[in-house]
Amino acid sequence: MNHLVTLDFETFYDKSFSLTKMTTMEYVQDDRFKVWGVGIKINHDATEWYGEDECEDALRSLDWDNVTLLCHNTLFDAYILTQYYGLTPNYYVDTAAMSRGLYPGQSARLKDCAIRAFPTDNTMRKGDELADAKGIYDLDPELEASIAGYCIQDVDLTRAIYDQWVVHMPTSEMDLIDITCRMFCEPKLVVDHEALIEFRDSEITASKTAIEKSGVEQKILSSNQQFAAYIENELHLVPPTKRSPTTGKFIPALGKNDKAFTQLQSMYPEHQLIWDARKAAKSRINETRAQRFIDATNKDGTLSVPLRYYAAHTGRFGGTEKINMQNMPRNSPMRKALCAPPGKLVFVADLSNIEARMLAWLADEQDLLNQFRNGDDIYSNLASIIYDRPINKNDDPTERFVGKTAVLGLGYGMGAAKFQSTLETGAMGPPMTFTNDQALGVVSTYRNTYFGIPLLWQKLELKLTQTLQASHEEDWHGLRFKDKKIHLPNGMALHYNDLHLWQGKLTYKGRGLAPETTWGGRIVENVVQALSRIVVTDAMLRIKNDPTLDADIVLTVHDEIIIISDANGADATMQKLIQHMCTPPAWAPDIPLDAEGGYDVSYSK
Repeated sequence: MNHLVTLDFETFYDKSFSLTKMTTMEYVQDDRFKVWGVGIKINHDATEWYGEDECEDALRSLDWDNVTLLCHNTLFDAYILTQYYGLTPNYYVDTAAMSRGLYPGQSARLKDCAIRAFPTDNTMRKGDELADAKGIYDLDPELEASIAGYCIQDVDLTRAIYDQWVVHMPTSEMDLIDITCRMFCEPKLVVDHEALIEFRDSEITASKTAIEKSGVEQKILSSNQQFAAYIENELHLVPPTKRSPTTGKFIPALGKNDKAFTQLQSMYPEHQLIWDARKAAKSRINETRAQRFIDATNKDGTLSVPLRYYAAHTGRFGGTEKINMQNMPRNSPMRKALCAPPGKLVFVADLSNIEARMLAWLADEQDLLNQFRNGDDIYSNLASIIYDRPINKNDDPTERFVGKTAVLGLGYGMGAAKFQSTLETGAMGPPMTFTNDQALGVVSTYRNTYFGIPLLWQKLELKLTQTLQASHEEDWHGLRFKDKKIHLPNGMALHYNDLHLWQGKLTYKGRGLAPETTWGGRIVENVVQALSRIVVTDAMLRIKNDPTLDADIVLTVHDEIIIISDANGADATMQKLIQHMCTPPAWAPDIPLDAEGGYDVSYSK
């Protein structure tokens, strides 16, 4: 019989030793780590507190093979259970993750979840007794009793919130929460420690060398004000400025994405050593991330993969634990340092152009869909129309890149000025200079070529506006427009809290309940990203449940799925992985999906 066990650990912390300053991995593996006790509720039995001396015996008395583990912020409590005590449950549940899925953009702290779940019941509130124990390593009986009561209240709140919310969570999403927790608590990726150290040290050396070559002090290069003064007084140039969005005053515009600074660098290449040194002084991301990977490596050499379930409004995963594994560049040393255990391989599959395909499907752009079905180079095809001559990848890389930027950037309503800026800042590739007329021409060509897409912007804005009427309910393309939400085919929804019209614009409470406006292009972007996410996560669930595929899902990055499986039969495994990713959903059976991938001893793709 499977038991639902709700659990909450209470652990020592102080000013310098806490999760506000450390990752969970660093915190639990530190010599100062200590479990004060644990609160355990088995099914609906009364919650019991087990102090330091009896905690481990209580945990080991449970049959974890038949336990569904429920916590609030399961990545923390389950990490202690699996990595500190070596105990693994059959299934993971997390009410914080459930909160992000059901109430995206709102706080997932237990305190706020309790108020949201039980707004009129003041007995269902989180206590604050834990603050009394800060910095106290050994609890006296009185303080332990206080902490025990605090913990029991948290456990009971977690179980009560779960009981209220679980009926609204699709089984598929609960399975995704389990997969996400398992990536972190039962890690399979092995860290090449020496490779990470070598990469970190090479980044430190490269940065130091660039700064030394410039002849400029690092403190000047690192300070916006001092570097602006250096440009003016030493280089005798006018430092670029921009208006501060907070104060309204003019401030130096010296960021890597500031258009004026990019232009300044291109105008004065004779100062390239100084520009390179500025970048080296301001950007230490590779060095910092490599060190974080090193510090976060588990004692057995594995790396827990920290993903935040439903980090975005659209359901996309995000990074957490100060380690964002969602933006590691392809073929980077960081990726290559993540390896499979001996006898295993890392398999990577990536959905091709999933958002562009989903956008074409929603807009009923049959010509574009047929290009996808035929395996055409859609970037070259659009570029051929833009330049009124045949464009191909090998002979016309610059023109094709313009077509690529248009396909990937213009589908959500981007205008000519933003398109021009995107090309000039190099946000999607190499910087390119376009005139206003050229940018306007590309935007017009895109919208006229795929005219169904601008119509889609209008259509979805109207459909969402109609949900302001309490009686309105409409089904379209697997979506349901109702109650100021766009309900998705997997049982979740795009939430637009307190949606209303303000000065003719659709306005709602976004992340943190701050007011935001939305419009056709942005609504389409929300829908496309949410539906694309479902395609990816459905594939993850098929992979998990495939009895013929002995594999562990170890990571997902945007439209990629990464698994570890046996080296024997690698080609067959790769074929199954691609097959699962190319299976269209029941609500879009005619969408043409495609995926590519490969396998290696490391995450090298």
